[in-house]
Amino acid sequence: MLTGVADGIMCCLLGSTTNAVGPLESVESSDGYTFVEVKPGRILRVKHVCPPPVGDQPPAPLQPEGEQGGLVHCKRRITVYRNGQLVVENLGDVLRADLLQGYNGIGEPPSTLELEMPEPSSSLANGPSGEGARPGSGPAGRRRRTRRPKRTIDIDCEKRVTSCKGAQADVVLFFIHGVGGSLAIWKEQLDFFVGLGYEVVAPDLAGHGASSAPQVAAAYTFYALAEDMRAIFKRYAKRRNVLIGHSYGVSFCTFLAHEYPELVHKVIMINGGGPTALEPSLCSIFNMPTCVLRCLSPCLAWSFLKAGFARQGAKEKQLLKEGNAFNVSSFVLRAMMSGQYWPEGDEVYHAELTVPVLLVHGMHDKFVPVEEDQRMAEILLLAFLKLIDEGSHMVMLECPETVNTLLHEFLLWEPEVLGPPDHPDASATEKK
Repeated sequence: MLTGVADGIMCCLLGSTTNAVGPLESVESSDGYTFVEVKPGRILRVKHVCPPPVGDQPPAPLQPEGEQGGLVHCKRRITVYRNGQLVVENLGDVLRADLLQGYNGIGEPPSTLELEMPEPSSSLANGPSGEGARPGSGPAGRRRRTRRPKRTIDIDCEKRVTSCKGAQADVVLFFIHGVGGSLAIWKEQLDFFVGLGYEVVAPDLAGHGASSAPQVAAAYTFYALAEDMRAIFKRYAKRRNVLIGHSYGVSFCTFLAHEYPELVHKVIMINGGGPTALEPSLCSIFNMPTCVLRCLSPCLAWSFLKAGFARQGAKEKQLLKEGNAFNVSSFVLRAMMSGQYWPEGDEVYHAELTVPVLLVHGMHDKFVPVEEDQRMAEILLLAFLKLIDEGSHMVMLECPETVNTLLHEFLLWEPEVLGPPDHPDASATEKK
């Protein structure tokens, strides 16, 4: 057993393939990290910190669910037509402006959102749908009323959104990084929230940081990595879980929120891009086609990506110099790019989410245009978009104080308990 444990740790640290036959529970290292074997030979490094109670005080007691937070009625209809057109009708309390009191979000969403579902090759060029497509306007609107939909999805549920405070025994924060990074990119956030008494979990993706790096391209597909995150989530999740993702890590947060709607309490997406399905022909995270990566030599491909990060700001340059956060082999990099295939994660998939979402975008991001996060905010049922003028793609490193404040405010936010509306709900009426 000791030999297997030692081999597993060496596999993580050296990137070699382990010969372990059976799964390991977990191995804790002396520097506070835990090595979790999610599958035989597939070991992820995880930073798990559960702050002890302050002094002799026990963790904050739990309140009955019916006595805390605001009850949100999530009701919407999603209609997909055969020509690829998507119509989203918001019918529940979430439309009411007073629901957003206490937090400065994107404002009141439209009652009906209509847009074309783009082909993968044109998804980045379409941008958010706004004044250009109003239901019932023009000949196209009249014809659309006579067509039968291809698919209709009705969502009608109630969610109690509560404030997530530090030291509450049922709250866990999960941090998931993107391509080329590691849990080290979250250092400022982990230190901040641990200091406030939060329990935090931050894994290294396979092939990143100190996790094992299989030399098989299939180990880095979206589905393989998503199953890793599912295993980590199921291991550490409690009653109220908050998912924080950056870049490609946002896709895994979306996946988990869709799979576990009762356990995922809030989601934070940092420079994650639009609600489009992932395709291997497009490098949606960095706006660079995979074919370009394949044409470059491994060294040039990795140097190209490192240069893109290095242009972002001083914090990234320091991390690159230290070799802590961005130390991924060219094989893993190329496998990650070509493995970004997730056709299910389209706009309908995102529109089905009922969890509150905070979108954070650095305005100087060279990889993800702001229009993509704006489109995401339009599709999601309950979303808040925050723009940081000084930040870029690695905004959590460049503006840690601002990001930490935004995240903490969102964790503490809860909608007010609502009474009957003062006026009839006009959300069900179609815009003319």
